[in-house]
Amino acid sequence: MTIRVPAALTESHVKWDGEAGRAWSAALPALAERYLEEWALRLDGEPRHGVVSLVLPVLREDGTKAALKLQPVTDENATEAPGLRTWAGDASVLLLDSDPDTGTLLLERLEADRPLSAMPDDLKALGILADLLARLVSYRAPEGMRRLGDIARAMLEDVDRAVAKLPRESDRRWMRYCAGAVGELVSEPGDRLLHWDLHYDNVLAADREPWLSIDPKPLAGDPGFDLLPALHNRWDAVVATGDVTRGVLRRFDLMVDRLGLDPRRAAGWTLGRVLQNALWDVKNEETELDEIGLAVAEAVRQRI
Repeated sequence: MTIRVPAALTESHVKWDGEAGRAWSAALPALAERYLEEWALRLDGEPRHGVVSLVLPVLREDGTKAALKLQPVTDENATEAPGLRTWAGDASVLLLDSDPDTGTLLLERLEADRPLSAMPDDLKALGILADLLARLVSYRAPEGMRRLGDIARAMLEDVDRAVAKLPRESDRRWMRYCAGAVGELVSEPGDRLLHWDLHYDNVLAADREPWLSIDPKPLAGDPGFDLLPALHNRWDAVVATGDVTRGVLRRFDLMVDRLGLDPRRAAGWTLGRVLQNALWDVKNEETELDEIGLAVAEAVRQRI
């Protein structure tokens, strides 16, 4: 079976990394062939892809189904293998093999056509996600993880420069408000193993459990920093409630309850996550803050 790199994946790499991204994408077939040989794998279906990774369904020598994940090494995914190794399949896809030099992973194969996002009942889906997250953050982060304290301090150092690039006074006020919340918490950043990107499309149906998480970007920190993806994912469902603030808080309160978190700290770290996204947007030359992020911030500040 010929390994074809989806055009959309190449376009994504070019968008973020220019010609270096195009070159990496062009080298993907050879990289895949290397690990098919080294790990004695056989292709078993058509490739899938995310924003940065190519995932090939494969069979191991004993016939076990697996997934070969190919991705460039970044600060975000360099800790993926150690995080998966720590969870050892508890609420998470199981890591079967890895090469830290290239970021290549061999994973347990889950049901890619059955993401949690397909579940129509939003609160039922959120309960499943929250229960998985509670199990994930029960683990203490191993040595070598990125640390939320370092990330938070770096964010606070960038706030003044970002504020100066925002023309709307309301945006400047919100950025400083979120920074203030982070400033109150930065001295106690936490030591739990965070997923960092747990939303409905990063939960898949599985054989050994009904649902398992995938695609973590692990770091050490407070579980409150892990709530935002599930608060603003499936935003149409929040809007459909007719009361955005109430809809956000219903999600927030459910997750805080399932994870056993202090609401005030969880709200503060959620504002920190809004701040992180806002800083990225400004870095990417956006001149107005994201309206969904602002709506989440407006809601959760009621829990501070």
